[in-house]
Amino acid sequence: MHFLKAAALAGIMTGTVFAAVAGSSAAYAADVKIGFVVKQPEEPWFQDEWKFADVAAKEKGFTLVKIGAEDGEKVQSALDNLAAQGATGVIICTPDVKLGPGIIAKAEANGLKLMTVDDRLVGAAGKPLEDVVHMGISATKIGEEVGRAISEEVKKRGWDWKDVGAIRVSYDQLPTAVDRVEGALSVLKENGLPEANIFAAPQAKTDTEAALNASTVVLNKNAGIKHWVAVGLNDESVLGAVRATESVGIPSENVVAVGIGGAESAINEFKKPSPTGFYGTVIISPKRHGYETAMNMYAWLADGKEPEKLTLTSGQLALRDNYAAVRKELGIE
Repeated sequence: MHFLKAAALAGIMTGTVFAAVAGSSAAYAADVKIGFVVKQPEEPWFQDEWKFADVAAKEKGFTLVKIGAEDGEKVQSALDNLAAQGATGVIICTPDVKLGPGIIAKAEANGLKLMTVDDRLVGAAGKPLEDVVHMGISATKIGEEVGRAISEEVKKRGWDWKDVGAIRVSYDQLPTAVDRVEGALSVLKENGLPEANIFAAPQAKTDTEAALNASTVVLNKNAGIKHWVAVGLNDESVLGAVRATESVGIPSENVVAVGIGGAESAINEFKKPSPTGFYGTVIISPKRHGYETAMNMYAWLADGKEPEKLTLTSGQLALRDNYAAVRKELGIE
């Protein structure tokens, strides 16, 4: 009766109910209900997180309730509704991390175990609320992966670091951008890139055109440098640097640029008949953020196994010759 009542109540909002199979553990799983609340339900990233959380629900047999909450009021309502449906756990990417204390209080009042994904809750002082289980993306780690990929290719090509210039396509008003770029540059410097060979190319916006304009200025001022590498916030920024090298006549074999994200623009670059200076991209996948958080929450509820307080994911390097396989491995295709 409890399961039937819970299944009926799930109609209050979008949810996916998976039938219980034979056995006591399966019967218990059917009674476990987990909410997955996201701030932008229309965005592909969150759609994919839900998709992978659905896979976990199907494997374990629990009920997954998917809710979009675009503001603080909707977050509070979502937590109340989950409790009314009999949910005992919730995974959330909040529209505003400063709602942290209120979200914690509401979850506790409703008897919900709480995990956050993607965006980490902060307290009144703006510091992370470290007692809340969280899975997020490490901007620094992703940047370091970019740096390693570039460094390995520079070594493979036999370049001398003193002859290499680095375009730092920058958007420093965004902390994530700084962390990604500085993470990449730290690895390049460890491998021998002189600090004096790093050139800032501040972009007005985070798109390709702004990056192209900023990078062109750098290249024109440093025409004597033979080899170039480029790092930036995302694929679009790095592609702007690549377009700039092309515009001033630098051969593609003298350029190693690695982006972040695995955006369609990066994939289209790989599909071109001949290689360009865009060497690779570090693809960020929502798979762990959907599947693993859901599995961790289920283990917490079913087995009392509390997840690690903080899990930071990184990305996976995709190149012209393996991007399709990487995307498939990450569950993107």
